Amino acid sequence: MMMIDIFNTLLGVIILFIGLLIGVAFLTLLERKILGYIQIRKGPNKLGIMGILQPFSDGIKLFTKEQMYLNYSNYMYYYFSPIIAFFLSLMIWMLIPYYFNFINFNLGVLYLFCFMSIGVYTLLLAGWSSNSNYSMLGGLRAVAQTISYEVSLALIMISTLIMIMDFNLMMLSLYQQNIWFMFLMFPLSMCMFSSMLAETNRTPFDFAEGESELVSGFNIEYSGGGFALIFLAEYSSILFMSMLFVLLYMGGYSLSLFFYLKLSLISFLFIWVRGTLPRYRYDKLMYLCWKIYLPVSLNLLLLYLGMKMFFI
Repeated sequence: MMMIDIFNTLLGVIILFIGLLIGVAFLTLLERKILGYIQIRKGPNKLGIMGILQPFSDGIKLFTKEQMYLNYSNYMYYYFSPIIAFFLSLMIWMLIPYYFNFINFNLGVLYLFCFMSIGVYTLLLAGWSSNSNYSMLGGLRAVAQTISYEVSLALIMISTLIMIMDFNLMMLSLYQQNIWFMFLMFPLSMCMFSSMLAETNRTPFDFAEGESELVSGFNIEYSGGGFALIFLAEYSSILFMSMLFVLLYMGGYSLSLFFYLKLSLISFLFIWVRGTLPRYRYDKLMYLCWKIYLPVSLNLLLLYLGMKMFFI
């Protein structure tokens, strides 16, 4: 590989990361605006035109706040787990299937599963290292939920992979030129969407931070920069899940404005669900995963496998 190729790839990665962070900043603004209008109020509207500078001032405020030092924490784990969570959420974006100047993953889906699995450890470490009962409880809940829904997420994705018979996400756009997979596997796409909500700890499945006895979940002891990094990791994973849904079910990747509009629509749905639906009960969440999504995804997996074998 030529040095210029390596330089171009690194430059592409840096531009992607900068674009992603700006996207996350405006996603938080979009969320506050939408929730504001759902609750019949304005949301941020003072800084800049219609509050457009609000996320940047929030970021500056959080990163310039004093960092708390806990006397009884396992300090190295406590300090580094938000940083690792943030970098993992950025690294997963290397998967976006660009046509040019980028790394093409032949085993992209396996890379995705590896990084999603490692992300669980950061939740556990952040909850455990704070040495607080509340953060430990929140961490355990978040980990149990994330691991459970990774199983259903993987099985649902395998059905789509059977349709294309490849691990490369670029192939999804080729197979969806005539009809989106969303129309071929509509129930599965809805299962996928709610599994994504659970996987990213979003309302109505935000048990890690939703219950009254858990205060704020695994991140209760974090303030300033540590909290900001956990927050950025969560919102970048929301954007990534939106992109994954568009890749799998809404036509795959295309270098067009329409692709990014679809991505924005799914991100909007994440926020809309938060403003609309009440919180689920924890045991019902687990029941939904193991007793409903698992059997449904397994049965549909066999159906699509049979269809693929029949039509080859």
